[in-house]
Amino acid sequence: MSASAPPAAARDLDRRRVPALIRRISRIDDLGARVAAAGGLFLDAPYRPHPLGGGPDRPEAMNVDLDGFDCVTFVEYALALGIAATPDAFVDTVRAIRYRDGVVGWTTRNHYMTGWIRNNARAGFVRDCTGGSGLVERRRRLDAVPGLRARDVRVRAVRKRDFVRRLSETATGDIVFFASTRRRLDVFHCGILVVDGDGGVLLRHASRSRGRVVDQSVSSFLAANRMSGVLRVRPRST
Repeated sequence: MSASAPPAAARDLDRRRVPALIRRISRIDDLGARVAAAGGLFLDAPYRPHPLGGGPDRPEAMNVDLDGFDCVTFVEYALALGIAATPDAFVDTVRAIRYRDGVVGWTTRNHYMTGWIRNNARAGFVRDCTGGSGLVERRRRLDAVPGLRARDVRVRAVRKRDFVRRLSETATGDIVFFASTRRRLDVFHCGILVVDGDGGVLLRHASRSRGRVVDQSVSSFLAANRMSGVLRVRPRST
């Protein structure tokens, strides 16, 4: 579906596709496990950069495309599928997750992930679990997105080594965000944690480098990427 399609097109698309997806995860009682299972439905789907399109000089459209993802849209669709019980509720939940107060617009889209976390915690979709030992704070000036007023923010994240040490605190379905070392960016990537039966932890994410949605050990992702720390939230029912 193109970025210029009207919101009704998104609703029609998901009336055809979403019911089967919801049915496949509907018997999972735990919300976090349901969110992770929803993400698992998209394993091997292609990575698609900038799937939402848009810009400051054009009307924003509600865009839902389940054929390819970047890391953010993958998380948003999995979270919305885990929460919603009907196709209409799915589309409405995506809108509420993606846009501040559910208002579709370029300036109300949660472009920066610190804003995504703050707004979705306030809306009741997630609970911020970032805290405890190893917490560090970095100042960032977010001015990389055209059409948005520059903002000075403080990014609170757990250091990589402390996150590894505290992996036992995580649960399947937790959403993790990896804090950037760049001064103009807060977060560079996100994904969903899956705790396997042997106590290992996987990162389920839309990987640019691998070109698709994959399961990857958290340890290998952390070893391969520089970061300022890790932020973690837990899905919750509104």
